[in-house]
Amino acid sequence: MLKTSAGSRPGTPRPIATIAPGPNQAARRGRQEVKGKERRWRPLKESILALVRSVPGLTDREIANRLLGSRAALARVNQPARSLAAEGLIARRRRYDGKLGNYPAAVSQGPSLPAAGGESIEAVDPLSEDEVKRKLQAWLEGIGWNVVVTWGRSQGIVIDALQSGRRWVIEAKGRGSLDPMQVNHFLRVLGELLQQMRDPRAKYSVALPDLPQFRRLWDRLPDPAKRRTGISALFVDDAGRVREVASK
Repeated sequence: MLKTSAGSRPGTPRPIATIAPGPNQAARRGRQEVKGKERRWRPLKESILALVRSVPGLTDREIANRLLGSRAALARVNQPARSLAAEGLIARRRRYDGKLGNYPAAVSQGPSLPAAGGESIEAVDPLSEDEVKRKLQAWLEGIGWNVVVTWGRSQGIVIDALQSGRRWVIEAKGRGSLDPMQVNHFLRVLGELLQQMRDPRAKYSVALPDLPQFRRLWDRLPDPAKRRTGISALFVDDAGRVREVASK
């Protein structure tokens, strides 16, 4: 006859005692969970990195909107973006409007500032060369141009824009810290643009921060030189507004 414990019915299996995982098992499980998250993030991390390299300065929300849709939870981008920053592949720093932007590590510049949550965020000059390029890109795309930007100090055309068979070639410079440096920037951007004037059908412009010194330097450039070359000036302010000035 089958023996049973007191109070139990014949044929009822005895409960199996559970054993709490030891510290080694818990640590192993934790590592497995982290690796699982990394595997899930990997395709998204690659997409985020490619987007940041293409369009520097996007916030986590703007990245989420482009990659996942406007209803996507912000954490879906925030965590992979933090991971990319920890790996040194991107830099997270304040934009001209005070929002936290994501930038390729190669164009990271400026002193670090403390941020909420303990992240290191870099101060950004809203009229540095790359910020001028970024604002120009946003402005051009907003009026229907397809834009290719050369970031950092790479050689070649800085901004090459196309729209319905038209081409617009733009050379840009940033603020510079002193007036003599701004003079050098102005002369250099003119020289660099002249060297790029190989396409007779293209439009050519220099882009500069909208500062009094650069305005004066443009006004002093003789009008016959502006008319013969067809060059215009694009003045960019720290709010992202762009004003084009041609010869009189």
